[in-house]
Amino acid sequence: MIVSVRDNLLPASRIDCLVTGATGLVGNNVVRLLVNRDHNVRVLVRPGQLSGPAADARQAAGGVFAALPIDMIAAGLHDEVAMQRAVDGSTHVIHSAAMVHCGWRHLEEMRHVNVEGTRVVARAARRAGARLIHVSSVDAIGLRSDGVPADEETPAGGMLECPYVVTKREAEAAVLEEVEKGLDAVIVNPVYMIGPWDWKPSSGRMLLEVGAGRGLFAPPGSNDFVDVRDVAQGILAAMSRGQTGRRYILGGQPLSYLDAWRIFARVSGRLQPLGIAPRPFVHMAGWCGDLASLLTSRELPVNSAATGMSMLAHNFSCARAEAELGYTMRPFEGAAQDAWDWFVAHGYVKALRPRTALAR
Repeated sequence: MIVSVRDNLLPASRIDCLVTGATGLVGNNVVRLLVNRDHNVRVLVRPGQLSGPAADARQAAGGVFAALPIDMIAAGLHDEVAMQRAVDGSTHVIHSAAMVHCGWRHLEEMRHVNVEGTRVVARAARRAGARLIHVSSVDAIGLRSDGVPADEETPAGGMLECPYVVTKREAEAAVLEEVEKGLDAVIVNPVYMIGPWDWKPSSGRMLLEVGAGRGLFAPPGSNDFVDVRDVAQGILAAMSRGQTGRRYILGGQPLSYLDAWRIFARVSGRLQPLGIAPRPFVHMAGWCGDLASLLTSRELPVNSAATGMSMLAHNFSCARAEAELGYTMRPFEGAAQDAWDWFVAHGYVKALRPRTALAR
């Protein structure tokens, strides 16, 4: 089913970019950047996302993309006929749809979405002669044991082999299989993103937790933090400048979780974290989460996979993207402030104090 927010659906010959996963944090910002640059955009959304009950209206596609001059097609990733119809006529496909869950459950479901869904999209792009930008994750890349930031050539290893890590790596392999058959594809690997238009919310949930006063003790690991709008810029740069079959890490500012949470506390007006949680305590919290999850029908957000990842030195070099794509990053504190302001403006949280200007 195709639904257009224009008066008439654009003919396929006038669509130059299809975006999957468009209601997510990355896809949403990519769509808005494409529209601002006068691209004709079609977005793929899951059946049922075009509308929703009042409580979910702001997360339905019609609300997410209100007033944007785009076309929407509702189809599952595994509907090969609908996918081919959506892709045909596009010069570029940005594939950002994925199932994201940090835990030990849902391996087969994540394989179905992240791997087999990606295979269908890649095959459709190859048949249509479109360039594919596959939005992966740095979690598909290994970590170095010497503490040096990893890069695109770092072999797998050092990560927790949870379903998300495994399936993101397998999804990249599925793309590269199609590249061998003639697909023009580039892979981008973003780090931890935050910013506006996080309707779900996804990675912004960490900011919301600290902003709710639940950030007293930070995990002992580190990560690279970036404004999602910089990632969107990097994705568009990969459309025109990326080399076929090549990975590009879209990196950010390396911060310990303690330093990141200090930033989150400042922008939300909360008290600063008291310090770093001891590693044995973090391990214990993960095990308790696993035990509690056995008694429920779903895996709790706090589990041993999530806590294990939070103790890693999760840092990467984006030198290749800077050199080949012209990738740049803005200061992260400004990104966190903008994300918090967006959450406040859209009713996810109440402001605790007036916004203070921060250097961008």
